[in-house]
Amino acid sequence: MLVYSSGIDVSSSTLRFLARQLRAHHRAIGSRWRRLGAGRQALLALAHLRVGHTYAQLAAGFGVGTTTAYRYVTEAVDLLADLAPTLADAVRTASTKAFVLLDGTLLPIDRIAADRPFYSGKHKKHGMNVQVLADPFGRLLWASAALPGAVHDIRAAREHGIVDALAQADVTCWADKGYRGAGGTVRTPYWGRWNSLSTGQQAVNRSHAKIRALVEHAMATLKSWRLLRKLRCSTTRITALIQAVLALHLASSGR
Repeated sequence: MLVYSSGIDVSSSTLRFLARQLRAHHRAIGSRWRRLGAGRQALLALAHLRVGHTYAQLAAGFGVGTTTAYRYVTEAVDLLADLAPTLADAVRTASTKAFVLLDGTLLPIDRIAADRPFYSGKHKKHGMNVQVLADPFGRLLWASAALPGAVHDIRAAREHGIVDALAQADVTCWADKGYRGAGGTVRTPYWGRWNSLSTGQQAVNRSHAKIRALVEHAMATLKSWRLLRKLRCSTTRITALIQAVLALHLASSGR
């Protein structure tokens, strides 16, 4: 395999943050020697998450075995996932905001047609449903665990306890029509064909759409980590990857 120099579009502070976490972890478990130091292991993990490089590509670029590359990435991902905020943490942060934005996204996965639980009829592809909370400026606050793509957004929000948590904290939440009937503090647009809505309802829906559109910034933030654009790993590992990306994003943004 040919090897060449490349770049990763993440800040040096993100690399330093992950390297510090790995050093502390290595000391805690008494790891005395590694093929790669904490800084190089952090860079390897970032290359996997941000660029989506495979373990074979990482192994060739960093001069380690494929198994070692896998082990180093898994260790870093699990460490980061433990640092990600919980829903309770996110709701506490949300309680200081005027409102929050809720939306779901489908992360495409590599599955065959027989895997029906992962097939989203809405998106016409296999994937994992992830719920996202964003602040009024569209900045990512929290991302949920991954559920099979066949799960609808409102069901996913209920299973994760998002609706109840926001209601208990009295946090106003703006969401799309997919959350109709959620109740609590979740606000959705009026239902029905545009021509069947009154002038007032149309005005409300236009205003609602302008506010809710900002959540796309949070979605773009999540999917700027290229690994999440087409996941080819076991579905049992996807939640850890999402939480690792969330922890890195919040650390780099100082939140």
